[in-house]
Amino acid sequence: MNVLTIKDESPTGTILNEIQIAIATEHCTLKDLISARVSKEVEVYNNKVPEYYNGLVQPSDSEKTLNGFKLKSRKKIDAEQQVYTALEAFLQNAFFVLVDDEQITELDQEIFVNKESNISFMKLTPLVGG
Repeated sequence: MNVLTIKDESPTGTILNEIQIAIATEHCTLKDLISARVSKEVEVYNNKVPEYYNGLVQPSDSEKTLNGFKLKSRKKIDAEQQVYTALEAFLQNAFFVLVDDEQITELDQEIFVNKESNISFMKLTPLVGG
């Protein structure tokens, strides 16, 4: 079992968040990596159900705030739905993923990861105006 540290970074390289996940093998696809990351975030949230959800993508029935996503009512989040939302967000270029400084562009792309791997997710902010 590999324990990986995933970092959320700003475009300037500032680390915004870190999460540790476990992957059973050193070879996985980007889809597997995103799914494991989002499932872990949901598990952490559902175990405590705090006021804010700090995850990769916004859950349905929530609003974005400075502290994270605030659900309209404190309830557990559906992990399967959240994974689906994250995979769709990747396909819509809402974020990109770097593994050892190489951008991974396809969900089915196989990647090699171990505890030494540098894994970064960078959320893209849509530009306002035209």
